[in-house]
Amino acid sequence: MLYVGGVDVDGPWLPINRSVSYLVTAGKDITLVAKVDSSSLTRKPAMKWLKGKWLDLVSKAGKHLQFKESYDRNTKIYTYEMSIIKVVDGDAGGYRCEVTSKDKCDSCTFEVSVLIKKHAAEGGDAGEDAGELDFSALKGKKPEEPKEEVDVWEILKAAKPCDYEKIAFQYGITDLRGMLKMLKKMKGETKKSDVFLSKLDPAYSVDHGKRIQLTVEVADPNATIQWLKNGQEIKPSAKYVFENVGNKRTLTINKCNLSDDAAYECVVGEEKITVFQEGEFFCSMKDGDELNRETAGSKYRFKKDGKKHILIINEATREDIGTYYVFTSGGESKAELEVEEKELEVLQSIADLTLKAAEQAVFKCEVSDEKVTGKWFKDGVEVEASDRIKISHIGRTHKLTIDDVKPSDAGDYTFVPDGYALSLSAKLNFLEIKIDYIPRQDPPKIHLDASGSGNKNVITVVAGNKLRFDVEVTGEPAPTVCWSKGEQVVCEAEGRVRVETRKTLSSFVIDGAERADEGLYTISVNNPAGEDKAEIFVRIVDVPNPPENVKCTSVGEDSATVTWEPPSFDGGVPIKGYLMERKKTGSARWTKLNFDVYEATTYEAKKMIEGVLYEMRVFAVNGIGISQPSVSSKPFMPIAPTGEPTHLLVDDVTDTTCALKWRPPEKIGAGGIDGYIIEYCKEGSDQWVQANEEPVAKNQYRVKGLPVGEKMLFRVVAVNVAGRSPPATLSQAVTIREIMENPKIRVPRRLRTKLITLVGEKVNLVIPFQGKPRPVVTWFKDDVLLEDKSVGIRTSEVDTILFIRSAERTHSGKYTLSVQIENVSDSADIHIQVVEKPGPPINVVVTDVWGFNAALEWKPPKDDGNCEIIGYTIQKSDKKTEEWFTIYEHNRRPSCTVSDLVMGNEYSFRVFSENICGLSEVPGISKNTAVITKTGDGIRAELCNTTKDMSSSPKFTAPLLDRSVIAGYTVAISCAVRGNPKPKIIWMKNNMTIEGDPKFLMQNNQGVLTLNIRKPSLFDGGRYSCKAVNEFGEDSVECKLEVRVPQEKGDQVKK
Repeated sequence: MLYVGGVDVDGPWLPINRSVSYLVTAGKDITLVAKVDSSSLTRKPAMKWLKGKWLDLVSKAGKHLQFKESYDRNTKIYTYEMSIIKVVDGDAGGYRCEVTSKDKCDSCTFEVSVLIKKHAAEGGDAGEDAGELDFSALKGKKPEEPKEEVDVWEILKAAKPCDYEKIAFQYGITDLRGMLKMLKKMKGETKKSDVFLSKLDPAYSVDHGKRIQLTVEVADPNATIQWLKNGQEIKPSAKYVFENVGNKRTLTINKCNLSDDAAYECVVGEEKITVFQEGEFFCSMKDGDELNRETAGSKYRFKKDGKKHILIINEATREDIGTYYVFTSGGESKAELEVEEKELEVLQSIADLTLKAAEQAVFKCEVSDEKVTGKWFKDGVEVEASDRIKISHIGRTHKLTIDDVKPSDAGDYTFVPDGYALSLSAKLNFLEIKIDYIPRQDPPKIHLDASGSGNKNVITVVAGNKLRFDVEVTGEPAPTVCWSKGEQVVCEAEGRVRVETRKTLSSFVIDGAERADEGLYTISVNNPAGEDKAEIFVRIVDVPNPPENVKCTSVGEDSATVTWEPPSFDGGVPIKGYLMERKKTGSARWTKLNFDVYEATTYEAKKMIEGVLYEMRVFAVNGIGISQPSVSSKPFMPIAPTGEPTHLLVDDVTDTTCALKWRPPEKIGAGGIDGYIIEYCKEGSDQWVQANEEPVAKNQYRVKGLPVGEKMLFRVVAVNVAGRSPPATLSQAVTIREIMENPKIRVPRRLRTKLITLVGEKVNLVIPFQGKPRPVVTWFKDDVLLEDKSVGIRTSEVDTILFIRSAERTHSGKYTLSVQIENVSDSADIHIQVVEKPGPPINVVVTDVWGFNAALEWKPPKDDGNCEIIGYTIQKSDKKTEEWFTIYEHNRRPSCTVSDLVMGNEYSFRVFSENICGLSEVPGISKNTAVITKTGDGIRAELCNTTKDMSSSPKFTAPLLDRSVIAGYTVAISCAVRGNPKPKIIWMKNNMTIEGDPKFLMQNNQGVLTLNIRKPSLFDGGRYSCKAVNEFGEDSVECKLEVRVPQEKGDQVKK
């Protein structure tokens, strides 16, 4: 099992267990594990398992390859596993696991070797017709016995059709359909063509990447041909080139590859010639990676000797271990390659050294393989590279260099090559020399151009960059160096702002310079011999701040003008100009408006869409770079001003005012119209004065405060967010003078006759008039000044309105309207008649009865409803049924004769009066009745002056019964009632009256009352009641209605 992990040491990962080889027996399982330390990562890393150079194994996941991953929250380690189930020899080769996270990446390579069992290796045979790979230069190969070449097509031509499948299986032919097509063409008789003088060869062969030419000769030099590939027409291109020279027709195929292995046809009309191009192309693969001449480079070479194809691998390594395949159009073959390691030879060993202090020690050795790496050890401890100790590997030479040798460097040094049981050792001897030293004293000196003078050195640094200022300092003994900024001393050896001190050099370092780092810095040095001081001014330059206060000042049809203010901080470098961007509101895509720096602070953006909201932002540019974008401007919309108003004319003129009217512009646009501005000036002047402070929305306006007698010019301008439209101007000047006009009433045609209306209705009379100046309006009723508060009057400059909210009969009469200007007046009369239904006729009596006839008389009603009685309606009723039937309608006279009465019945009569409003509410009932009797052989008619009182209160003779019905089926509930006079019937549900609901139908047939409920639902269940009411009393009955939900058949079976 493979464990590959990582440890966070000064970087993303330091992998371990790299370049390891694993040996597994064929048929067994192997699991490879990789562990990744994610403690320094911000997100989950991505793992890839690869075989060879590019084959991603995750895409091959299945029963043979399985992948698994897990995460330990405590250690923050991801574990990735790859399992190969039942390893086969094709699984051998080089593998690589690669992990990535943002800009960090690490990988580990390893190899898997498959050990094939002896009985499996000995029994493996690729078959007689399988191809072979020649690795004789690397590994011995069993000599092959010579095989006799057999022409399968000759065997098939001579064989019976029933033996085709057996022969194909014997000789390894898998495409049976293609075999039958080829055999059919070979058996067909060749027909001599009159079109083609020469034909194509039966088959052609060509090397991969080369070109081939197919040439035919036709009889007609003007004939047009078509080239087909597998039945599909070929179009001329860089790959397929057509040539016509005389009678010859040539097809050239450039850069042939496996896709060009096909049947090609040359067609003239219905004549065609076919050629089958032989599959001489071949392709070699290693562990799924294709090897060809274009990608092999100098590592692989391909050789062809007749039918034998040879793959040569130069300088084979363990990475070349694996399974190699060769594919041709006729089949495929494979072979295993094993590479044995070569022994490492030492060409030059390391030698012992004896050195003095401060000298340089160099250990050097040379081995036979320049790819071999190794490690250096001192007294058994690995030597780590540093500023004084350097380790190098160039070609076959490995070198260890130690500068300024110290006594502690003495010891045994060993070089151990990686992967080999070999070590080279040598000894370093330190030669110590004692010297008496007399200290020397020199005053300190700062070697700077401005040292010791009053001038300042200026260092300019771009914000965010690193500043490293090296100052050479001399003095004996070594002076003490102090850096300061103002009164603050900079002495840190680590951090963003630090001081690095060497033997004769002091370095002032700022990582990621900021604006706050700008200022005057002082370096001072001192030792016992003296002191020195110098000043350096550090100037921090940066990109400027964003521009401020970006706003749109004006818009046009497809343009907008934007202004802004320069940035508050220019970054220490003058502003060169600005860059502008715009976008549609709601969109995230910004569009650049200029690529060259724009120097002004006002810009007109063009090529915009009218009616679309836009936003803009601005970048400032200086010598350092481009600033952050400014705050986006408020959304604005490019809108063109409207067209000029139309049909401007003068509506009215007085001593000091002028009324104007106009129509909206023909072109309004997406911005609409916010209003109109009216301007005027005296004739001959160009000083226009605005008449209205705010735009008016209406299409009319009265200009006031004009000088009397002056000639004035007027113009109207439409305004919107885009500004003012072109003005509409009067063609002639207007003289400001009152125009005298006599008063005149314009009575509408419908009011020229009597106005008849019903009691309770509204009356609204609008009567226009004219006259200048404005006339005095007065209303009269019946020649008396109208002072009735129930009659309202409103008067404007052009009309007067008389309105009555609810007309009464007292409002009837003659109304007179009078308009007067000084001594001139005009008047008009309007007649209003308020009517209603008449009262009942009076004194209805039966004056005579004879045979089957009766004579009636009555008197007109006392109240005619304020209009003429136009007729009467007479009805009769017999005592048995007590139902009324109409005898006459629109009877003009106050009397009538009733005929066709039934013998044995007693009749009552009633009469309704009628006017233009309809029948009277109450009829006049006859005081006596007419009785038609039979005596002896003749008929006797009697006039009965006394009648029996049949009046009674309502009483139900049949009650309502409780019902239980199924929802969705119409139901009817019934009862019976009697009473005289005929009672009023009221149906109720849960004590609520049922009215106007089309779901309920109420019927009354000779006292039998029925309530039909159409398709009741669960909400229609409840208590229903019926109430009968007349002037003598009332009675009611009720029942309970239950509505059930229909049950399904399945539910009934279960029950």
